[in-house]
Amino acid sequence: MPTLPFRLSSRVALGLAIGVLSAQFALAQDAAAIRKNIAERMPNMPKIDEISKTPIPGLYEIRMGTEVLYSDEQGNHLIEGQILDTRSKVNLTEARINKLTAIDFASLPLKDAIVWKTGTGKRKLAIFADPNCGYCKRFERTLQDVKDVTVYTFVVPILGGDSPEKSKAIWCAKDNTAAWRGWMLENKAPARVMGACDASAIERNAALARKHHLNGTPAVIFEDGTRVPGALPLDQVEKQLALIAKN
Repeated sequence: MPTLPFRLSSRVALGLAIGVLSAQFALAQDAAAIRKNIAERMPNMPKIDEISKTPIPGLYEIRMGTEVLYSDEQGNHLIEGQILDTRSKVNLTEARINKLTAIDFASLPLKDAIVWKTGTGKRKLAIFADPNCGYCKRFERTLQDVKDVTVYTFVVPILGGDSPEKSKAIWCAKDNTAAWRGWMLENKAPARVMGACDASAIERNAALARKHHLNGTPAVIFEDGTRVPGALPLDQVEKQLALIAKN
């Protein structure tokens, strides 16, 4: 009689192990079928990097880089869209993409950024911005109302026109923070570059943006790695900064 609990727990453990192995085997079989069928039927699709289960029975997530699609267990149907959890009110697709596209803030080469701060500057965010981007100017004005923040701006001239020349003139200014803010907030054109100037940081910024698939400006990176495209309203900036401080 004393050995019965041990026998029961052993059987439970064995049952759990068998269940896990069975689930892994089923996932491997379904993933193989999805890869095979999609590759044969849609040869122009990008390479599938990962296949995983979703909370919906029979529905799988197909990840290609940072792009997410969904499929049945045979790859007979592909779904492009979002999964919303009506109980938790969470957009599961958005949460997944945010995780895939998160950037390690600590790894950003801050020496290549233009820096300014308000108050203590204890809260931090980074922006990829083009000097000729109207939305970037709007966001720069919004940030003037954020207290105790340090802003790192990575200048990326992606809009064409005189963006490269203007970016270089701002970066090479004696006080590039003043030059940047003068242009973005007051429309005060930076002085032309006179003499030699190392503007290689701008090229590195462009390469960094490409690496992280930042294809538009402004692109905002918060200290927890969350990235958000576009000129955010003040309340959304404050909400994200408060959430980071809380966590």
